[in-house]
Amino acid sequence: MPGMNLTRAEAEQRASLIQRVDSYTIDLDLTRGERVFGSRTVVRFDAVPGQETFIDAITDTVHSIVLNGENLPVDCADGLRITLPSLAQKNELVIEADMLYTNTGEGLHRFVDPVDGEVYLYSQFEVPDSRRVYPVFEQPDLKAEFEFRVKAPAHWVVVSNQPETSVDEQADIKVWNFKPTPRISSYITAIIAGPYAGVSSSLTNSQGREIKLGCYARKSLMEYLDADEIFHITHQGFEFFEEQFKTPYPFEKYDQLFVPEFNAGAMENAGAVTFLESYIFRSKVTEAIIERRAITVLHELAHMWFGDLVTMKWWNDLWLNESFAEFMSTLALAENTSFAPEAWATFSASEKTWAYNQDQLSSTHPIVAPIRDLQDVQVNFDGITYAKGASVLRQLVAWVGQENFMAALKVYFEKHAYGNTVLDDLLTELEAISGRDLRAWSKLWLETAGVNTLSTEVEEAEDGTLARLALRQTFAEGYETLRPHRLILGFYSMKDGALTRTHRLEIDVDGELTEVPEAVGLARPDLILVNDEDLAYAKIRLDERSRATAVAHLGAIDSSVARGVVWGSLWDTARDGQMPARQFVELVLNNIGAETNSTAVRTQLTNLETTLRAYLNPAHAESVRQQAADRLWELAQQAEAGSDKQFQLVGAFARLAHTDSQLDTLEALMSGNTQLEGLEIDTDLRWALLISLSAGGRRSKTDIDAALADDNTATGQQSAATARAAIPTAEAKAETWRAVVETGELSNNVQRAAILGFYRGNPQVTAQYTERYFESVEKVWRERSHEVSTQIITGLFPRVYTQQVLDRAEDYLETLPEDAAALKRQVAEGRDALARALKVQAADMA
Repeated sequence: MPGMNLTRAEAEQRASLIQRVDSYTIDLDLTRGERVFGSRTVVRFDAVPGQETFIDAITDTVHSIVLNGENLPVDCADGLRITLPSLAQKNELVIEADMLYTNTGEGLHRFVDPVDGEVYLYSQFEVPDSRRVYPVFEQPDLKAEFEFRVKAPAHWVVVSNQPETSVDEQADIKVWNFKPTPRISSYITAIIAGPYAGVSSSLTNSQGREIKLGCYARKSLMEYLDADEIFHITHQGFEFFEEQFKTPYPFEKYDQLFVPEFNAGAMENAGAVTFLESYIFRSKVTEAIIERRAITVLHELAHMWFGDLVTMKWWNDLWLNESFAEFMSTLALAENTSFAPEAWATFSASEKTWAYNQDQLSSTHPIVAPIRDLQDVQVNFDGITYAKGASVLRQLVAWVGQENFMAALKVYFEKHAYGNTVLDDLLTELEAISGRDLRAWSKLWLETAGVNTLSTEVEEAEDGTLARLALRQTFAEGYETLRPHRLILGFYSMKDGALTRTHRLEIDVDGELTEVPEAVGLARPDLILVNDEDLAYAKIRLDERSRATAVAHLGAIDSSVARGVVWGSLWDTARDGQMPARQFVELVLNNIGAETNSTAVRTQLTNLETTLRAYLNPAHAESVRQQAADRLWELAQQAEAGSDKQFQLVGAFARLAHTDSQLDTLEALMSGNTQLEGLEIDTDLRWALLISLSAGGRRSKTDIDAALADDNTATGQQSAATARAAIPTAEAKAETWRAVVETGELSNNVQRAAILGFYRGNPQVTAQYTERYFESVEKVWRERSHEVSTQIITGLFPRVYTQQVLDRAEDYLETLPEDAAALKRQVAEGRDALARALKVQAADMA
């Protein structure tokens, strides 16, 4: 992988020589078999005469290179780049090559449906993978028009960014001809091909223009695709974004395609968005997943403006794409959909939790990240770029006002349409509209890393009123920045069994200490909640009385957003070793039954599992784990029949079940001897139970093979891989390690599923792989693609929580060479998690 790198310096040098890329004409032949496809590309561009540069092309075989009518030797191509000597002012470059299909979810991914044997293809180009399909100047600022012509089997459907102009039929083959795109970056071009089934619709946009909509999936999944709901959310998104931005949708049509073995949630290809197939629900899913799908639909639609119409010049401004799309998708959800009541509570539970966790790793970075090369950007699709950026934008909008914010965006889109920008371009428009000095704000919020902590200082008078209330702001060692915060103080008191807000104070916090004089003389409430309504981005520490109230009565708080802030505060307190891990376990078990926000339930059950796995002191860890799993089963039995809560609690119990009696309960559930009213053991839940029984030693490879025979689908294959890897025998773990680490024989999604199962079951069986991990990961990183190596490096980091393993990780990091910065970051994040676990375990003493 490092040989495929492109540095920012190289990109800037190339952009200085290539003054404009006019167009690409790309002919793809998808009829050449299972391994390669044909790619003929014509590039027209202006350059500084007499100079030399290169074009990116990851090829199998280069057949010919013709520059301005002259044949160049094919050894100008090294499999990764093609050297272009003696450029003219006006250039035409023609390259014919064979390119490789992948099974890693990068470039042009090829998948065979186990249900019917049909072949499905899709492209995934962000960050640097359009070069796997056609020769290209692979950097976002060298925009061009792209015209695709695709040769494929006649029974296939082919979709690209633009509508087709014609389809030419040649016996059992067709050639799809597509209109040229507007000027866009190469990473958002797209080709999706195969016997996809589709549903069509349309809408009329704010200009009165008809926008055709499409929704596609594999034939074997179409019965489960609720296209009407996808179109409904899409309509709401179009309506909201065009109204807010005062800028019409910038492309001709809008297709949404659910594709197999997709690595991310979705990808914002202009006019042809791809989504992972997990968003097609063949079995019951949580309300959290349904809401997440809606957010993802809106996120990708927002990208049509942020990222596609206006694109960052270089990847250090990636946040201009992702943070904005993340914030705008939640804003649209909150203001123009049926998910509105819970949207910001969901944001608090998911995005904020992700952001705070990421911001406390050694790999944290400013929102505007220093991106030296492609390796840097590939690991920066993280909780800072997405979730912290979106959280900070919410703070910015609260500061300048939503109306001013959107007015500035209108000017920004008009001025930079189909072009590239840097941070300063946006700040200029925001300052002009709002009258605020945003350079100082940017330096503090966008150009520095780390999260501040806000704690309350309370003095109570003899009559029970507040004599003093102040907020103290601190920073973590190494991140010495204090920031301004616009936030709400909420006073909550118990009344009729509920914690209800009695006072709301909106204040500005700046510097180390902020006094709150307007609170003096008010009755001391049971809970003083800093950052009520969750406008600010900061860790919150509750005062002693408020914390006691929250631990005892969190579920009684009558606002889902306020509960989210309290959940987050207490989770941070536990992760920082300032609250015993056992107390956090009790907090979750005592309050999860009253939580109504599905994403909050999902998040806190995940936090509970993390605590039980890694944060308990070994002296009492096993007894707490047993008791917690038993309590979850009790809560599942008490939950409303058929409810989301019941479904989530059963899933959590299944993942934690490990004693004989708990595994017996799973056996009874699976056989039907035990039934919960309203709970259907459907296909995916059956797999979840089987995986847990496999981890408990109750299922063999033969049993798993039989289950797969009953569900020989892509999802079934992935679940079977997890189940096989979970079997707690030396043989099962060795086979998983061989397939994942040594041979790399699995496709991206099957490999991911196998990794998920590897550390399930008896931890003593996998302890021997600690040293093998450190001996293997650099080779994996150097030889595998980014997506595949990342799965292995992060997913197989040792799960042995001892000082010896921490010391080994530290020693390993010291040995890594300078060119392995991306590998070092990923291993360091595993090291950070291990160090935190040991710290929290020490604080959880008996």
